[in-house]
Amino acid sequence: MDWKTALMDSGIWLAKAYAATIAIAIVTVWLLSRHTVWGRQFSALAADYFSPRRHWRPIATLAFILFLTLCAVRLDVLFSDWYNTMYTSLQQLDEAGFWMAMLLFAVLASVHVLRSLLDFYVQQAFTIRWREWLNEKLLSQWLDKQSYYRSQYLDTAVDNPDQRIQQDITVFTQMTLSLSMGVVNALVSTVAFTIILWNLSGPIAVFGAEIPRAMVFLVFLYVLVATVFAIKIGRPLILLNFLNERFNADYRYALVRLREYSESIAFYAGEKVEGALLRSRFAQVIGNAWAIVYRSLKFLGFNFSVTQAAVVFPLIIQAQRFFSKQISLGDLMQTSQAFGRLQDNLSFFRNAYDDFATYRATLNRLSGFTRAIDDAHALPEPELRSEGGRLALEGLTVKTPGGDLLLDKLHMEVEPGKPLLIRGPSGAGKTTLLRAIAGLWPYCDGTIVRPERDILFLSQKPYLPLGTLRNALYYPQPSPQDAAATPHGSGTPAAEVLKQVQLGHLVGKLDEAADWARILSLGEQQRLAFGRLLLARPLAAFLDEATSAMDEGLEDAMYRLVRERLPDTILVSVGHRGTLLSHHAQQLTLKGNNTGAWEVSAAA
Repeated sequence: MDWKTALMDSGIWLAKAYAATIAIAIVTVWLLSRHTVWGRQFSALAADYFSPRRHWRPIATLAFILFLTLCAVRLDVLFSDWYNTMYTSLQQLDEAGFWMAMLLFAVLASVHVLRSLLDFYVQQAFTIRWREWLNEKLLSQWLDKQSYYRSQYLDTAVDNPDQRIQQDITVFTQMTLSLSMGVVNALVSTVAFTIILWNLSGPIAVFGAEIPRAMVFLVFLYVLVATVFAIKIGRPLILLNFLNERFNADYRYALVRLREYSESIAFYAGEKVEGALLRSRFAQVIGNAWAIVYRSLKFLGFNFSVTQAAVVFPLIIQAQRFFSKQISLGDLMQTSQAFGRLQDNLSFFRNAYDDFATYRATLNRLSGFTRAIDDAHALPEPELRSEGGRLALEGLTVKTPGGDLLLDKLHMEVEPGKPLLIRGPSGAGKTTLLRAIAGLWPYCDGTIVRPERDILFLSQKPYLPLGTLRNALYYPQPSPQDAAATPHGSGTPAAEVLKQVQLGHLVGKLDEAADWARILSLGEQQRLAFGRLLLARPLAAFLDEATSAMDEGLEDAMYRLVRERLPDTILVSVGHRGTLLSHHAQQLTLKGNNTGAWEVSAAA
């Protein structure tokens, strides 16, 4: 093995292999993206990231990773030649040749280590950047047009979107790179080691007929038959891996709900029901896990058997030629090593079938997620129009998802200083009307005129984000950093508002980070929401049973406070209590019973 010749040959080989690989890869990706389902799925998820019009870095990095992968193949070939040189020197008792082989090994090993470290870093950096981009893309789509909410109205709602964003994106980016580079490595190595084995292989007589270069044909036949059987055995793993992700996510979601609604469950003493549900979902996880184990036993058992048989196969075939001194010990060992490497390369798809199954399941989940987002975007929307601070409903018809009529051609306008109270029997569509005004309800027709911004909706159970109490008070706007004005923020606008909504005992805790939704009672949370309303000073505010957990005295105080502090805010309330009538100039009564009937009158 002449290192100078090897260096020049390696440069030429890399140039040819790189050009051929890129050309084949481009054609393959183009064909797959147009003629296979999973190719189109991949293209929909990744095409924008690799577009040169967006940025040159992803393509350049991928090209460099491909170069490093081909360098790995070339190093394997050089190591194969080194094995021949080293064993031949031992057989010939050539001490100088042996030490020269050790020097060559030191050089090859150093290059191999450096290449491996560089390859690891570049691949990790590539997947992190891709994961970051894809996470931002899907997260933005999920939040855009409130798809996270509207998707619940789809015929088939997407399950576990949190897992698809957090986990499946990670798996997709990592496995795309590892499997694609694995395929390249396997195919290029197959060509390289086939040439080596072709030069080392001799003829074999089969039933009186002599087959030249027989070992090359035998290894291809051996792996082909093994791969066909392996795919047949491993195919069910695709569905099993898909179900594994789904069942685990469903079980985790049930556990989260147990924690989220722990107080309600405890009051109901619902441990038996919750326990039965949790055990039922966990049973699905375990049942599917056992199915994966049994199927994997068959799959791995077959693969292990095929791999072990391949260890002695080339030695048996070449033994006669070695003992008859047709080949040297170095040739024999290189034959064994080349056969093993070729067998491994050809077996890549068989051995990696489980990984391909997991990847396909992940691709299906992410594609299903993006499809659900597109379907949510395609749901009908009411016509929203902005005319300054005006709030009016023009011919608004609202229906249930099943087509039942809730409101039929509602015409009305709400003016500042003349708050509106919406009343009616349960199920008449009071909250649904607010959803329609917010643009959330897809099953409605007509025109809604409302301010484009500066509106606020207060629900019966306010949402309190994780973080400080100050953040919860200013939500959905970022809180100003005014806590340093006075000790404990006691003189800040937030503190003053807390006192006005009778939560003065919380002023000292404004900048404490906690799960305030669990700490505060529902009545306190509703008063905090009124504080949020006072700070936001919106053009229009919609209150959906926003005082249901307060006593009548607190309810009266909150509405008087809003009327005093926000006299120009358009106010619309939904409620059942008769005490609310004194705080509203007019009322809209929904008749219910799927008639769509309604009536506007002065509040009594």
